[in-house]
Amino acid sequence: VQLQASGGGMVQAGGSLRLSCTASGRTFGSYVMGWFRQAPGQEREFVSGISESGSNTIYAESVKGRFTISRDNAKNAVYLEMNSLKPEDAAVYYCAAGQYWRYSRVSRKYDYWGQGTLVTVSS
Repeated sequence: VQLQASGGGMVQAGGSLRLSCTASGRTFGSYVMGWFRQAPGQEREFVSGISESGSNTIYAESVKGRFTISRDNAKNAVYLEMNSLKPEDAAVYYCAAGQYWRYSRVSRKYDYWGQGTLVTVSS
């Protein structure tokens, strides 16, 4: 599976962005998908995950209520709608594909990673 993330950019605090991640291959619907982010000098952290069918979602406490993850298996795509952005949301955002919903918060449990897309939030 090859993943391509896009949609990053610069936005003012309080603004919104929608990240997209498209996947190659015909098995996209069999993967748990996750979004992670990494700010300069910090470790990569979990942001959100979605189960294979999209029926289950999970969020980091820091983004709950502001971010929404969704997927369209017919388009081999997963999305992250980010609202009410804060300066602390600034990071490189990565999408990832894995096999285990119970480990959806754990980055090392993901098998495939996109290249990342940069989100900058100005105060």
